[in-house]
Amino acid sequence: MSLLDHQLELLSPAKTAEIGREAILHGADAVYIGGPAFGARHNASNSLEDISALVEFAHRYHARIFVTMNTILHDAELETARKQIRQLYDAGVDALIVQDMGLLEMDLPPIQLHASTQCDIRTADKARFLGAAGFSQLVLARELTLEQIRTIRETVDTPLEYFVHGALCVAFSGQCYISHADTGRSANRGDCSQACRLPYTLTDGEGRVVAYEKHLLSMKDNDQSSNLEALIDAGIRSFKIEGRYKDMGYVKNITGHYRMLLDRIMERRPEYKRASSGRTRLLFTPDVDKNFNRGHTDYFAQGRQPDIGAFDSPKYLGVELGTVSCVGTDFFELITTAPMVNGDGLNYMHKRDTVGILANKVEKLGEDDDGQRWRVYPNEAISSLTGLKPSSIIHRNRDHHWEAGLNKKSSERKVMLHLNLSEHANGLRLAIADEDGVTSVTDATMELQSAQNSAQAETALRTSLGKLGNTMFEAEQVTLSLSQPWFVPSSAINSLRRDAIEAHEQMRLAAWQRPMRKRPTEPRLPYPETQLSYLANVYNEKARAFYHKHGVQLIDAAYEAHEEAGEVSLMITKHCLRFSFNLCPKQAKGVQGVQGQVKAEPMTLVSGNERYTLRFDCKPCEMHVVGAMKPNILNSPPPSAIPYSPLVFHRKRPAA
Repeated sequence: MSLLDHQLELLSPAKTAEIGREAILHGADAVYIGGPAFGARHNASNSLEDISALVEFAHRYHARIFVTMNTILHDAELETARKQIRQLYDAGVDALIVQDMGLLEMDLPPIQLHASTQCDIRTADKARFLGAAGFSQLVLARELTLEQIRTIRETVDTPLEYFVHGALCVAFSGQCYISHADTGRSANRGDCSQACRLPYTLTDGEGRVVAYEKHLLSMKDNDQSSNLEALIDAGIRSFKIEGRYKDMGYVKNITGHYRMLLDRIMERRPEYKRASSGRTRLLFTPDVDKNFNRGHTDYFAQGRQPDIGAFDSPKYLGVELGTVSCVGTDFFELITTAPMVNGDGLNYMHKRDTVGILANKVEKLGEDDDGQRWRVYPNEAISSLTGLKPSSIIHRNRDHHWEAGLNKKSSERKVMLHLNLSEHANGLRLAIADEDGVTSVTDATMELQSAQNSAQAETALRTSLGKLGNTMFEAEQVTLSLSQPWFVPSSAINSLRRDAIEAHEQMRLAAWQRPMRKRPTEPRLPYPETQLSYLANVYNEKARAFYHKHGVQLIDAAYEAHEEAGEVSLMITKHCLRFSFNLCPKQAKGVQGVQGQVKAEPMTLVSGNERYTLRFDCKPCEMHVVGAMKPNILNSPPPSAIPYSPLVFHRKRPAA
């Protein structure tokens, strides 16, 4: 039985250890965070000391900490990576999220390995192989449908993880090389330049414009709120929130949102329980619209949808607030559906651009059937707000009052305790049992005096024992197993309670058992393919050896090895621009497009000086963005964070 068979894990991101602690307090069962290096987020690294402190905090709640090491590694980096893994294991980390198969060929401590979404897990064969190779958890591709997830779950016994919220990469993760081809910044090494958020012009095979200067590769943000129960039924057990670059407010809000949704499901379905301890009480109302987002989509979970793209702007418009009713010399007036406060951030669209406004001062003018009427004195001069006029629709992308609530204590998480006070030969004994079955006993030496008022003495003891204040605990039950009511000075009983709570925290830490690494199956399961292209991201000799051991005969070097001189697929995506513009041959044969029939021939994407060919693989329903690496990048040394000797890969393909 795997760790998550009957448990549901809410997995939150953390840019810093401080954010990680708040994620746990707001309901996360596990947190993933970058370590000192190799974490696939260039500016989201954390020291070993900070990670160690976060681990201790998490384990008190029996929550888990995962560290991302999901870049591909150059040969020169392997030894440094091995040392870091040993340090992370010694710091108590529960699992590593990895992409590079070379790590499985190294002498590592028995820490769990989770297969990153960068492993591009889209098929049951790939999932079965990775589970057999020793991975304890598999992060599935975001593009999978519920039916595809269910098919994978039916054939594997490894817990499945799935992104339920946050920004979407348009490409299959691990299958995007456009950043490296154009800038030398590799997405597979955590340094993506985000070419997908740029504006592009799309033309057909005859040069006719289909779309002009639109953000054609920019997706809306993932939101699986309405699909959670269906994902559970399909076999997902770990529900992952994207966002290791996101701020504290985002992590608090989105974690709280999914905590509430999962708790409601588990109330109706007691066969499932949460994967860590305690009850979360939010001190605010979560709202996924109030954090930065590009609009919401459930992507491909329910099949291909027509509205997954954020083509107009990659920026955050915010929540629609109201309509401008008049514009004055230094103010404008709004009719809104919600109250406003000084400091709100507003914006509106003018042609293709987003115009931002800071509301320095707001005054409520009244209220009628149309809504609330407000006068706004902006930080900007009215003359600079191009296109602002009566009827302009205003959005709020910074709700100052709501954000202020998140900047304070916004959640608490309590583990339930049963406390039992009894006597021992020299005083009193406080026994504690918590919701996980962890028990502790603390004795205090004191002289006992018979109480003159029995009822009052018992009430005082119960009250003092139940005062757990700012601790991580809450008294669900307090029992007195005493031979008679005793009078105990409040200072003495409070001291006993404090010592007992501190001892119980340590007992919980001691009771936590870190899950062990999964052993590979024997005999080895062959890899589903016998030949690998650059798409397999093999960047070191140990990764090459891993695939050879599993029956792969021909292995090309990773794109970052600079062996692919010609045009190749720089991005492979389930998103299809022909479908988006109703030009898909599967939608209708002979579709009349812009100025005539658009055939199933290559189309072209242009952004500035960059030009890419679009090819459409209709059988799996995928789009390929095709281009070549710039010569200066091709002729430069392949990237490595550590100086290295000449490359082990060769310009000529080795014999099979």
